Amino acid sequence: MAQRTNSPLASLSADLPASLVVFLVALPLCLGIALGSGAPLFSGLIAGIAGGIVIGIVSGSNLSVSGPAAGLTTIVAAALLKIPTFDAFLLAVVLAGAFQLAFGFLKFGILGDYVPSAVIKAMLAAIGIILILKQLPHLVGYNADYEGDETFLQPDGSNTFSGLFDRLNHIVPTAALIGLIALGIQILWEKVLVKKSKIFKLIPAPLVVVVSAILINQWLIKSGNGSMPPHALVSIPVASSIGEFSSFFTHPDFSAITNYQVWLTAATIAIVASLETLLNIEAADELDPYQRVTPTNRELKAQGAGNLVSGLLGGLPVTSVIVRTSANVNAGAKTKMSTIIHGMLLLLCVAFIPKILNLIPLPALAAVLIFTGYKLAKPSIFKELYKKGWDQFIPFVVTILAILLTDLLKGIFIGCLVGLFFVLRSNFRSAVFIVNDNHQYLFRLRKDVSFLNKPIVKAKLEQVPENATVIIDTTRADFLDRDVVEVIEDFLKHAPLKNIRVELKQSPYNSHGFSKELTA
Repeated sequence: MAQRTNSPLASLSADLPASLVVFLVALPLCLGIALGSGAPLFSGLIAGIAGGIVIGIVSGSNLSVSGPAAGLTTIVAAALLKIPTFDAFLLAVVLAGAFQLAFGFLKFGILGDYVPSAVIKAMLAAIGIILILKQLPHLVGYNADYEGDETFLQPDGSNTFSGLFDRLNHIVPTAALIGLIALGIQILWEKVLVKKSKIFKLIPAPLVVVVSAILINQWLIKSGNGSMPPHALVSIPVASSIGEFSSFFTHPDFSAITNYQVWLTAATIAIVASLETLLNIEAADELDPYQRVTPTNRELKAQGAGNLVSGLLGGLPVTSVIVRTSANVNAGAKTKMSTIIHGMLLLLCVAFIPKILNLIPLPALAAVLIFTGYKLAKPSIFKELYKKGWDQFIPFVVTILAILLTDLLKGIFIGCLVGLFFVLRSNFRSAVFIVNDNHQYLFRLRKDVSFLNKPIVKAKLEQVPENATVIIDTTRADFLDRDVVEVIEDFLKHAPLKNIRVELKQSPYNSHGFSKELTA
């Protein structure tokens, strides 16, 4: 078993390389989600910086990484059409942060504990499949869909699956070459080189991928054998002076405080972002090799602080994001220093070396995300859930399909409903135990017997033949619904008419509300 790490500084040798990997994954996602939201590109970077530094410092999670999320893209895009200015929208982000702080103090974090484990694992697998499907076009140079897009239905009427085949008809040869080499490097690095020498564990494969991709593209340019088209490269706003760079940061318009749409948007962002965060925190704890537990109420406060800062500086709303979190875990991070450092890297790099970052081919970053997606949706995960039985496997599969065909929150909701059905089904079967030998009947009620068990109890009692002996044992029942008690009392009243002898066994500590006259 791995040794537990107590100090962030003691784990820096693991967290520093992991932060670099998360930085490389977060960079195109921050830009892509801003683009998909119809917001200024730099607002996505500000959100990534706030998510890394502010939430990283305040959060109690060791591995969760926060930033702008694809799940909020449609909400942000719709809000920007209804709210008069982007500055007024920033006020909604600030208010959403205040709402989340209140959620934390009101202890709403407990809601995440009610999501079944099979549903959380399905969420991770579904995100992995979505990453693979959505990043394949970027791998071959088609970038019409923004980075981080997770929606099933596309604006042009296509969907994830039909659109995939259409996108693959627009292959850019140089992009495909770089993308496939990048994917090959990662597979070779993890499956072969890391196992041969410890030195390869110290160097993050995504860093090798990015450097190799830049060098290949520069060689293609100089040799005249082609180059990456501009749309297939990272595109960060480049400032020519400190003053111009500071102008990228904007501030909320507090005069819009009376605007109804601002408050409605704030409430919507706060609720959706909080739900996504709680789900992703459960998933992050599931991925954590040390199985550490994140304090959820503190996490809501951290998210609130992150959104306050992001909104005040001109950034998009933030949540805990499972793609960045899983990349963080897979890169070997041990503490939240990785999250904090990745936020610092975003800030320093966009401030000082944006031109170098703009040399990075997007197919290389797509390869990193595809490999991350594969790790989240490995076949072994499906086998593991299948071995646990249908009550785990069916909610797992249904949740995956629901997320793929709708979106994250709708899919989770559907998965929870299916999981609840199997819980009720299990309780329904185990709560009532009935056995008979000739004319001797035993009805044993166990655990919690709810109104859902009423039909079977009523039907089985009425099937008891004349001249039988019945023992109704309630000593092992923790709870009997009043409806079930009434069914048994009704049977006690009319059983003598069929010459049925009935013995009702009760716990001396719990009468379950039976009438004293009938049980005397």
